[in-house]
Amino acid sequence: MTLGNLLSAQAILPEMQATERYSAIAELVNVLVANGKIAAENRDTVLTALRDREETMSTGIGFGIAIPHASSEHVTEVVAVFGRSSAGIEFEALDNAPVKFVVLFVVPKDQFQTHLRTLAAIAKFLNDRSIRERLAAATTAEEILAIFEKSGTKA
Repeated sequence: MTLGNLLSAQAILPEMQATERYSAIAELVNVLVANGKIAAENRDTVLTALRDREETMSTGIGFGIAIPHASSEHVTEVVAVFGRSSAGIEFEALDNAPVKFVVLFVVPKDQFQTHLRTLAAIAKFLNDRSIRERLAAATTAEEILAIFEKSGTKA
């Protein structure tokens, strides 16, 4: 599975409204709910899992990137959503810089290897400065999705 397979145009927010990490996470989880990737009745449980993970250490890894993630018994496959903020989101990132790119994903409970592989693939992909520049310049969800699809990075 590639990163492009994890996303669809409907799972990409070209301009997020949130300005801080917990509202950003909620905004992205709402996209997963709206797309039927997480059942509405499980929204709060998934949000709590993401929040709990975030409270152990910020998933803002630097270079304007955050990768909030959690595992949940409420998903049967990896689900992901991408959000971009041109204004930047206060995420308490490791480098204290505002976050511009957020990839949130949830993996099925007890799929530890899948969880690690997905996290590593996203981090490696976004660590490439030219990728971040292309993501910043893209104007539509479809253009952003094409960047993920062309990467071929395995998740």
